[in-house]
Amino acid sequence: MILAVISGGLLLCGIDLTVLHVAVPSLSRDLRPSAAELLWIVDVYSLALAAMLVTCGTLGDRIGRRRMVLAGFLTFGLASAACAFSASSVQLIAARAALGLGAAMIMASTVAIIRVVFTDGRERAFAIGVWTSAHSVGATIGPLVGGLVAERWGWGAVFLVNVPVLVVILAVGARVIPESKNPVPRRWDLASVVLSVTGLAAVVYALKQVGEHIGVNATIIVTALGGVTLLYVFVRRQRRLAEPLLDFSLFAERRFTTATLCVIGCFGGYVALLFFLTQWLQQVGGYSPLYAGLSLMPLAAANAVGAVTAPWMANRWGNRGALTGALLLFALAYAVIAAVGDTAQYGVLLAPLLAAGYGAGIVMTLGADSIMSAAQPERSGEAAAIQETSFELGAGLGVAVLGTVMAVVYRTGMPPVPGLGADERVTAGESFAAAEGLMAQLPPATADAVLNAARRAYDQGFTAVAVIATVGLALTAAMAAVLLRPGKGESV
Repeated sequence: MILAVISGGLLLCGIDLTVLHVAVPSLSRDLRPSAAELLWIVDVYSLALAAMLVTCGTLGDRIGRRRMVLAGFLTFGLASAACAFSASSVQLIAARAALGLGAAMIMASTVAIIRVVFTDGRERAFAIGVWTSAHSVGATIGPLVGGLVAERWGWGAVFLVNVPVLVVILAVGARVIPESKNPVPRRWDLASVVLSVTGLAAVVYALKQVGEHIGVNATIIVTALGGVTLLYVFVRRQRRLAEPLLDFSLFAERRFTTATLCVIGCFGGYVALLFFLTQWLQQVGGYSPLYAGLSLMPLAAANAVGAVTAPWMANRWGNRGALTGALLLFALAYAVIAAVGDTAQYGVLLAPLLAAGYGAGIVMTLGADSIMSAAQPERSGEAAAIQETSFELGAGLGVAVLGTVMAVVYRTGMPPVPGLGADERVTAGESFAAAEGLMAQLPPATADAVLNAARRAYDQGFTAVAVIATVGLALTAAMAAVLLRPGKGESV
């Protein structure tokens, strides 16, 4: 029962990572967010989760894991309701950030609870396997769930469906989950929390503003430099503390650092593909939310197969060979998607989607395993925290970086449309949703011209995103091939 409660919570955390992807077009029509606000709406959840994961784990050790996870369920449920009834982009961004905090509170405590409850080694291994798959399954089915719900009840319902489930999970969890604490908890350093969260937020904010303004100004430069400085001070502080919030000495191990970067790059590319592909299919191809969600199921299924067969691939080719080959397969799939570039040819897109999902599934599984195996056994808890953080940070940064590319290419690629006034040209160039919202005010011929121009510009942006992701994954594969070489006496 405890495993069911914990896994149910993790499943919802995974779903909310990707559930909004197919609902973005309808959400954009209602709230009219700017390009930067839309990116915040999508990835502030994963960024908040990544920023608070280690902090919540340390705090849970002190105040009690049961108390932390139940507070996480409550926070997640309240934030879900706040997301559903948001009337502006700013409200939705704040509610999504709170949703990420709730998810961090849930995820940070569950592994420790499993270790306390399942004292038998074999049972514990099975429980951790179920726990791990719950989040990845949730992220995989998120677009389909979002498509089913958004098409019938609107975008707000994709959050509202969490509430009754969480009421049950909270009620049962309060009865069955035992309390546990670390008898010698690590020191909770508030200054480190503030430095890491503020620094990460500043860097991502500056990045999104580059896409919003198609260039840099003094405010963007100062914000970016301030964020980088705060993150530098954070790293320096962790190296000096006897009990750091995040132990960077683990990164002195070459294989640990390389595996972490592989996970960040791969999961970032995978979540970005889920996000931009759903927008591309709907906005350029005219797919319904449900059809777009269904179109991603082969990608999701292949990802699951890749995760299951990853150990066999590692036994056959070694961790280094399997990771490198899977990253190259993922990069090749992105390249083919960029080359096809036609939503009408879904049959042609099917093969690269299967390849992308399969390659990403292998990398995520073997990358996570490499992170854990590269750390010393007595530091497995710290390695696990970094492993979880790398997944969420990859998801947030993948959408942030590639979303900025999309915004810049869309704005610069939006051609002038005859018949539009100066203000209307500015509006049409903000985002696809803004151009679509403008059409109701225009004569039919001009509206059709605006829609076709917006589709061409978005299509160019998607192609640019796919090309850059291809290059990034290829470079990550090269890094894995070079830096995962075994040392003397080590196996591959």
